[in-house]
Amino acid sequence: SFLGTEPVGRLLMRLAVPTVIAQLVNMLYNIVDRIYIGHMPGDGSLALTGVGVCMPIIMIVTAFAALIASGGAPRASIALGRGDRDTAERLLGNCFTLQIIISLTLTVILRLFGRSFLLAFGASENTIEYAVNYLNIYALGTLFVELTLGMNAFITAQGFATTGMLTVLIGAVCNIALDPLFIFGLDMGMTGAALATILGQIASFCISIRYLFHFKSVPFSRDCFTIDGDRTRKIFSYGASACFNQIAMAVVQIVLNNTLAHYGALSIYGSDIPLACAGIISKVNMIFMSFVIGISQGVQPIIGFNYGAALYRRVNRELLHQNNAQYLLYEGFRSELYLQGVKLYPTFSLDEDHIRREKALFEKEIRPFL
Repeated sequence: SFLGTEPVGRLLMRLAVPTVIAQLVNMLYNIVDRIYIGHMPGDGSLALTGVGVCMPIIMIVTAFAALIASGGAPRASIALGRGDRDTAERLLGNCFTLQIIISLTLTVILRLFGRSFLLAFGASENTIEYAVNYLNIYALGTLFVELTLGMNAFITAQGFATTGMLTVLIGAVCNIALDPLFIFGLDMGMTGAALATILGQIASFCISIRYLFHFKSVPFSRDCFTIDGDRTRKIFSYGASACFNQIAMAVVQIVLNNTLAHYGALSIYGSDIPLACAGIISKVNMIFMSFVIGISQGVQPIIGFNYGAALYRRVNRELLHQNNAQYLLYEGFRSELYLQGVKLYPTFSLDEDHIRREKALFEKEIRPFL
């Protein structure tokens, strides 16, 4: 396989560039989603705050996708490095079945307790209905969100990062095209924004499944969907760190939302402006994280395959390349946000008073920490 023979630097570019693009596209269409919501006639700023309150729940949903994807895909890469296609295939089927079970469970929980979660996570009486409208539709598409993220990891694990990028790109194009139609053309508001997101995920899911069923080195077969206890335990042990890291970030977001809502209500900004301001900064920060995660996803199949093939010197060399690239990206992003961050707010809202107060809050409370 080219994963074990091609020069490490060239491999990093070949796999990391498509995965970074996929992450950026995924994040940018989420930002475009927020821009459309912020420009909704009437209370666009409150709607934007409402969808920001949904972010911890969405992060927890993706944490469970990371549990399976980060637990199964690296093990599949290691198995391929050893030449063990049968184990890689069974890992793929096991993960697919696990994700169906987890996503259906999450759907039921979110539909039953979504409003209570949102109130606990910082939604106010002004924003709760916007948040509930968005979350109720998003919850129905949890199955496709989980499977798209999980199965895309297995496509990349085989070294076909460009195909993984295309699955994300197709979903993003669908979402961006449907957003203005549903939000403004059909006057569906928050429901339309969530529906466009889910339809985009369904499109990506369909491409991923077609690829995995019909092509490349680890295709599905009918007898690989059995859940094996030992295999599942190993998947969970590999994926636990990624899952808990994502959940920890969600908990931080929850605490931040409640703190901003409480103390914001006591300030000149009010309870909703700090939440909207933090939501915008969070989205922009995710652009930086898209580079970091994209590089890590591109590196994973290289490291996994070469580790399985006992080519440890190539593993160490790849880790060094990854660390250098991510450090340079961090410094560049931090400097740019410090210099240009205040220019972000007019992009997300039409409310001049909200923009003025968000800019003041950035200058006084956020920029000094950068």
